[in-house]
Amino acid sequence: MDLNRAILDILEKNSRITPAELAVRLDADEADIVNAIAKMEDDGIICGYLSLINHEKLGDDKVTALIEVRVTPQKGDGFDSIAKKIYRYDEVQAVYLMSGGFDFTVIVEGKSMRDVAMFVSGKLAVLDQVLSTATHFVLRRYKDHGIEFEKRKEDERMRITP
Repeated sequence: MDLNRAILDILEKNSRITPAELAVRLDADEADIVNAIAKMEDDGIICGYLSLINHEKLGDDKVTALIEVRVTPQKGDGFDSIAKKIYRYDEVQAVYLMSGGFDFTVIVEGKSMRDVAMFVSGKLAVLDQVLSTATHFVLRRYKDHGIEFEKRKEDERMRITP
C-alpha cells in the first residue's frame, strides 16, 4: 500500500492523529508524512477535517432533512451549474448527484422543521431548473460517517444456562 493511501485510511477514521503518531504507525519519517498531507490538501484530495457531534446529547434543537430534487439539466453544464447554485446556500450540508428516480439528494440543517420547509419553498423549489422536491426529515441518527451514536451496552446480568 502506498504511503498516501495508508495516511488517508487512518485520517478518515481519526483526523486528530498527529503526524508523529502517523509516522510511528506507518513506520515512516514524520517529515514525509507532513509533506504528503500538505500535498494531498493542495491537490484537493483532503478537502477538510470534521468533528462529528451528537447534537441530541447537547440538547440542541437542530433538524436534518434529506431532500430529493428533480431538475432539468442545463445545456453544456449538465447538472454542475445547478449543484453549484444549491450548495452555496448556508443551510445545505451536502449535495449528491444520484441515479434513479431523482437527480440530487440535498442534505439540509435548520433550527426547526419550519426553517427547513421555508428553505425548500423559498430558496430551493423556486430555482428555475427545479422540477420537484420531496423532503424527508431525519428523526434519529444511529450511525454517521461510520461512527455509532449510541453504543450498545452489554447486558451486565449474569448468564444462567441450564
